[in-house]
Amino acid sequence: MGHYDAVADHRRPCRVSMLMLKTLHILSAAILFGTGIGIAFFAWFGSRRALRAADIGALRTILRLTVLADFCFTAPAVLVQLGTGYALVRLLGWSFSSPWMLAVGGLFALVGLCWLPVVWIQMRLSRVAEQTPDVKALPTSFHRLFAWWFVLGIPAFAAMLALFWVMVAKPFSMS
Repeated sequence: MGHYDAVADHRRPCRVSMLMLKTLHILSAAILFGTGIGIAFFAWFGSRRALRAADIGALRTILRLTVLADFCFTAPAVLVQLGTGYALVRLLGWSFSSPWMLAVGGLFALVGLCWLPVVWIQMRLSRVAEQTPDVKALPTSFHRLFAWWFVLGIPAFAAMLALFWVMVAKPFSMS
């Protein structure tokens, strides 16, 4: 018997809803983490290669697709995470002020506090690349912003790994 079965208590629709919510929550977490790694890999290595080859066209394409991927995949996954997480906590009767929920909320907030500036940086880098005639003309601020983009990814990914651990291990009280 899973920990949600006590809530379902012979009400099949509730159990099905719980399983659907849990499945959506896990899938959106996988999408969030997977696209985060994929976008970071594509943006970092693709941009480095375009810069070394002095190919402003490739750089523009990479940065434009990076922004598009975040809006098509990451942003919806964040919304699904918030919605399904809230619904699961409510259906399970867990406390929003429990140590577990505070850990989850804090880690999710840390990821968001890193991701929001990253999205702004990606849009800014893309805009600068679109307006620059060639790679050699990219301003120093472009490279500095790219460094910040990279640095912000480190705590974001560490927090995502910690979130997965907290979700699976449930090391804190949920009530």
